[in-house]
Amino acid sequence: MTNTAKHVPVLLKETVDALRVRRGGRYVDGTLGRAGHTRAILELGGEVLGIDRDAQAISEVEAMGLKGLTVVNGNHGDIEQIARAKGWSDVDGVLLDLGVSSPQLDEADRGFSFLREGPLDMRMDCSRGVSAADIVNGESAEGLERIFREWGEEPQAHRIARAIVKAREEGARFTTTTGFAEFVERLVGRHGGHHPATRVFQALRMEVNDEMGELRRALSGALALLKSGGRFAVITFESLTDREVKRFFAAHAGREVSLQQGGSEWCGELPRVRLVARRAVTAAEDEVSTNPRSRSAKLRIAEKE
Repeated sequence: MTNTAKHVPVLLKETVDALRVRRGGRYVDGTLGRAGHTRAILELGGEVLGIDRDAQAISEVEAMGLKGLTVVNGNHGDIEQIARAKGWSDVDGVLLDLGVSSPQLDEADRGFSFLREGPLDMRMDCSRGVSAADIVNGESAEGLERIFREWGEEPQAHRIARAIVKAREEGARFTTTTGFAEFVERLVGRHGGHHPATRVFQALRMEVNDEMGELRRALSGALALLKSGGRFAVITFESLTDREVKRFFAAHAGREVSLQQGGSEWCGELPRVRLVARRAVTAAEDEVSTNPRSRSAKLRIAEKE
């Protein structure tokens, strides 16, 4: 099934400006999606190596016939190996736009959203790996609690995990997004504006797709690909992933440490970077009003020294 839903790239101008796109420059988009950011880079004369683990997204982008774009079906965690295998190194810029794309959320069959009934799946690569249903119906209470607490920062992780296992022992199986979301809602109730299953769904998605592991590999790999002066732009949508990017950039930006004998020396992880913006760039109100999903987006930018 081809998804015709319009995907609006968040922080488009801010991201392209951050990358300082130039004609003939080479850029790697490690999370290609529907090529929203990539098209803007191509329009400015850059060349792009686009990587995505979603075969449907790859198929749709290939059908666009975008000149200057090389497309690879793969994980952004393997960004360095993929790029070098294609002859791409010492690149001018790297972009990671993390999280779930609008078409993935809008297509019920993918199982990412609790707002639309579909199979409890959440795999970005539907051809491999375990689904969210496999985890919910097979993981131990301790394992579920760890997932909900670690990846969803869910304060009721223990209670939800125990209730799931108890329901399974009584013969229940969780197979649909809405059915599972309703179970969580009945258990914890509604408090505030967010659906009570929001954090649990985030946690399952991150576990299913090894998002934090892929992110950590992608950050190191992308930095290794950049030439001196190259820019690295990362867009996140959850506090968990934003903190990971912030920590990584801060470690490579390092700091001057005073020496007991006088003077100072730089202390940090190599290769060194310069933080282009001390604070994360967020969407302006006019963008949020037209694209509500941009509200939680944060863009962090670093330049390799």
